Amino acid sequence: MGEPAAQSPPLAGLTAIVTGAGRGLGRAEARELARLGANVVVNDFGQPGRDGSGEASAAPAEETAAGIRAAGGRATAHLGDVADFEQARALVQLAVDTYGQLDILVNNAGILRDRMVFSMSEDEWDTVIRVHLKGHFNTTHFAAIHWRERAKAAGGPVHGRIVNTSSEAFLAGSAGQPNYAAAKGGIVGLTTSTALALAKYGVTANAICPRARTRMTEDVFAGFQEPADGTLDVLAPEHVSPLVGYLASPAAAGVNGQLLVVHGGMVAIAERPRIAAKFDAPHEAFSFDELDAVLTPYYAARPPNETFAAAEVLGLKHG
Repeated sequence: MGEPAAQSPPLAGLTAIVTGAGRGLGRAEARELARLGANVVVNDFGQPGRDGSGEASAAPAEETAAGIRAAGGRATAHLGDVADFEQARALVQLAVDTYGQLDILVNNAGILRDRMVFSMSEDEWDTVIRVHLKGHFNTTHFAAIHWRERAKAAGGPVHGRIVNTSSEAFLAGSAGQPNYAAAKGGIVGLTTSTALALAKYGVTANAICPRARTRMTEDVFAGFQEPADGTLDVLAPEHVSPLVGYLASPAAAGVNGQLLVVHGGMVAIAERPRIAAKFDAPHEAFSFDELDAVLTPYYAARPPNETFAAAEVLGLKHG
């Protein structure tokens, strides 16, 4: 008997866009998708400051793409601001023109402009919402048009996958990041809406809340340095990217509209908010006094809201 035929990589023949892929988490995701067989369009605006400051540069995207090609993969770099509607259109078109079609969209690009809500300027609010939330919408919009047109031409579903990047900042709160937390919450809403709208075309949309040590999280994970003893670094971005590869694959066809927390050796599936308690009015509607009579004792009996340290919220220990 001859040798069994080698199996094709799970993403062979598929084309992916990864935004913000010049560094950190996006770079790890782009490399993983390429390792799994995908053609990758590496997008990054290339500004050196994590607050979106500095001159745009093609170097980060080019470096990631060159690394993928050196490892035997196929990659094309794209310098562009995904928060700009026309540049997002051009990004999707580049994937189609270069590789024939788009199959996977990983939205990762983002910036930080942290400030307490009473100190935050309008520009600090608008800029973060623009890059994160509008950036996710722009690329999703043009990818959705592409998949809808392909599905209509094919007369049935196509392979389309969206993986969006949210954050536990929206789940647990982040006092100095009202703009970032709001944007990440908005991304979850965008994801679930998109999941419902595109399911009939064969497209899934899911969001991840990654815990990874990158430029964006260097303050959050201060004190959680890479282990020097060779033990698993649970905050390495490379441990997030396999989940992105799975969600992008045909194997995840039944996963849609989900929010997953991921780091190291853990994946947690978040539930949608559930009702914690319910009170019925004694008559047709509540009065102020009746609400006071039921809600005040209820909240008085619950533990007070607390602001947890990063280690407590994230379940991490100092190494």
